[in-house]
Amino acid sequence: MMDPTTDNAGQTGDPGTARDALEALRAEIAKAVVGQDPAVTGLVVALLCRGHVLLEGVPGVAKTLLVRALAAALELDTKRVQFTPDLMPSDVTGSLVYDTRSAEFSFQPGPVFTNLLLADEINRTPPKTQSSLLEAMEERQVTVDGTPRPLPDPFLVAATQNPVEYEGTYPLPEAQLDRFLLKLTIPLPSRQDEIDVLTRHAEGFNPRDLHAAGVRPVAGPADLEAARAAVAKTAISPEITAYVVDICRATRESPSLTLGVSPRGATALMATARAWAWLTGRDYVIPDDVKALALPTLRHRVQLRPEAEMEGVTADSVINAILAHVPVPR
Repeated sequence: MMDPTTDNAGQTGDPGTARDALEALRAEIAKAVVGQDPAVTGLVVALLCRGHVLLEGVPGVAKTLLVRALAAALELDTKRVQFTPDLMPSDVTGSLVYDTRSAEFSFQPGPVFTNLLLADEINRTPPKTQSSLLEAMEERQVTVDGTPRPLPDPFLVAATQNPVEYEGTYPLPEAQLDRFLLKLTIPLPSRQDEIDVLTRHAEGFNPRDLHAAGVRPVAGPADLEAARAAVAKTAISPEITAYVVDICRATRESPSLTLGVSPRGATALMATARAWAWLTGRDYVIPDDVKALALPTLRHRVQLRPEAEMEGVTADSVINAILAHVPVPR
């Protein structure tokens, strides 16, 4: 495993060392964030799959700190945009600015030109501004005045939304939800984790100073590239591919859902299962890999019937029921 104090973190490019480096992320981020290992893993899976993440949790569960700590441990640039009702698309993507000295317009890049973009409370801004991220997320470029401008690589959007506030919000449309590879729920900490959080703050922990907290780069872009190449070679048998398809097709036939998982969702589940298989040390996918990533990959791609929702049915419960009934390949 890489030494967190080395100066050449992320410069290896070897798949084995890259896996060790990415595994070291958990311990490094734990110096700043307590008890959020599943969310850390989800963010790493998204980076390996070149996908984006929707983080859902009540205020105060360290969603922002988690993204900042991940960026620091990966030695990546990060920016935060607070999505508000008056935010304009150009506030995210950038705009042309007139330079009086040269008498020409020049492009002023917006905060989307970064490696990890934290789109805070994305459902508080109107659809016009929400949609300004669509091209960036899908095409990894921004077009202003007819000129496409590529975004840096790696590039990940981590958008947050509050699950308990609906007044003054604009729910993301299904088309945009489908662009997120994963939807991760950030739970309230356990009693012991919350005690640990308070103890750290009592001892002087400052969430705005990650360097003082001891967070150091343990991986970097070269490790990500090596890892992505290895994930692309992770074998998935025809039986496992059919298993993924059967799960997704079962959502389209569920009586509790008005909208099932699209073929894009099936492709996403295959990709995340391969990334998880590689992270756990295998070069092939097993059914447990598909099951492990099914909830975060699919929960935001289905839509409940109103009557099912009134009866307390959730997207997670429907997907779990499908996983329990779809035959598992031997």
